[in-house]
Amino acid sequence: IDKEVYLKRPDLRYTGRTLFGARPSKGQELEDHYFGTIKPRVSAFMKEYDEELWKLGIFAKTKHNEVAPAQHEIAPIFTTTNIATDHNQLMMEIAKKVAKKHDLVCLLHEKPFEGVNGSGKHNNWSMSTDTGENLLEPGKTPANNTQFLVFLAAVIKAVDMYQDLLRISVASAGNDHRLGANEAPPAIVSIFLGDELGGIVDSIESGTPFAGVGDLQMDIGTAVLPHFDKDTTDRNRTSPFAFTGNKFEFRMLGSSSSISGANIILNTAVADVLSDFAKQLAPIDESKRDEAITKLIKDTVTDHKRIIFNGDNYSDEWVVEAASRGLLNLKTTVDALATFIDPKNVKVFTKNGVFTESEIHSRYEILLEEYSKVINIEAITTIDLAKQAILPAVLEYQKMLVELLATKTACNLPTTVETALATKISTLAEALYNNINNLEEIVAQAKTLTDSLETARYFLDDVIPAMTAVRTEADELELTVASKYWPLPSYGEILYSVH
Repeated sequence: IDKEVYLKRPDLRYTGRTLFGARPSKGQELEDHYFGTIKPRVSAFMKEYDEELWKLGIFAKTKHNEVAPAQHEIAPIFTTTNIATDHNQLMMEIAKKVAKKHDLVCLLHEKPFEGVNGSGKHNNWSMSTDTGENLLEPGKTPANNTQFLVFLAAVIKAVDMYQDLLRISVASAGNDHRLGANEAPPAIVSIFLGDELGGIVDSIESGTPFAGVGDLQMDIGTAVLPHFDKDTTDRNRTSPFAFTGNKFEFRMLGSSSSISGANIILNTAVADVLSDFAKQLAPIDESKRDEAITKLIKDTVTDHKRIIFNGDNYSDEWVVEAASRGLLNLKTTVDALATFIDPKNVKVFTKNGVFTESEIHSRYEILLEEYSKVINIEAITTIDLAKQAILPAVLEYQKMLVELLATKTACNLPTTVETALATKISTLAEALYNNINNLEEIVAQAKTLTDSLETARYFLDDVIPAMTAVRTEADELELTVASKYWPLPSYGEILYSVH
């Protein structure tokens, strides 16, 4: 967004997101920004951004406009996990620095604007040998590719066993605004395999031969152009963890977070399962090993098939279905973090030498404390902005209305419009004032709490609803008060600030 409007929004400067803002006249309804022509200022930023990344050996495949106004995407070329993690951190820092040189500001918050899509990261993950062989490459006949099926089974089991840890890896106050909002995967972790792999898994479980799905033709809407085979994995954009050809795409990560946490948990969980597989197979005579591997794959798939879902993850029906399968629905960061120190989670880290028990508990405390601090800063900013900027502006407009009303009454002129407006604004202003006072009291009460989980839960259950109440009245006032009186740039001014 333009730097000038950013500097006029204290909420963006202090918290990274707008705490107030009525819906703009135009949002993303027309979907005309998505893959549209990149604006010259943004294009110039992207060009310099590319050059700065190249200097550091970081390469990107694509850059394009995303769905929301002023939203853009960049896709870096994959590499090994440690290097990719460092690259990703550098990309965030460099994006902000280069944006400033173009009088722009790069917002990395997961949900800077209410009512339009938020931002996230897609973590494309696979396993390879030291010689570069991709262990998640199905080959031309995946049903007969035992090596692939073993590693696929390991991933299925790991994701099912450690749903809570995967949810924790993407948990943050910012990401809570985005997950499950019909723009990002829900908080329920599941795996999408596609038609062919889904059919193979079903055949393994039932013990019947896999017939294959054949070459599906893509419907391109005309008989003139040649037909193309459809990818049997297809793309289920609603899935949080989707198999896409020869890798899994974990789509729940927030845009401002490091990718290290998610990959630590993925690597640890899958390594733990593979270690157990190896222990089961090692004592078996080589002549019987193929049979044992087949049984291992079948048992694993049968025990953990509940995690596989190829349907619409955005649907209400899936929430009910997931509950019936016994899958976790950790809707918020607080819900997720509460499971971090469960015995099975502590065990998987300590057993594999990733974290000690004290390191796990320290991370648990730090993440809860960070959540509470973020919400506390947002609450204080909400109070200050509402008291020092919004309410005074409303009262100034109300004063003008009352003076106009008195003048017109003295002249015996109709005052229907002024009376209705003054009454509405007076009612909303009083509600806003009461809600500000209520939020102040609730925030003050938080200081009396000492337990990290209890404090975080209090901010979730009490502070956030009180903040929302303040915003509701303020946003309604923004749509009622004359724009020249309003103290903050509107959503329309911000989202369409770059020409």
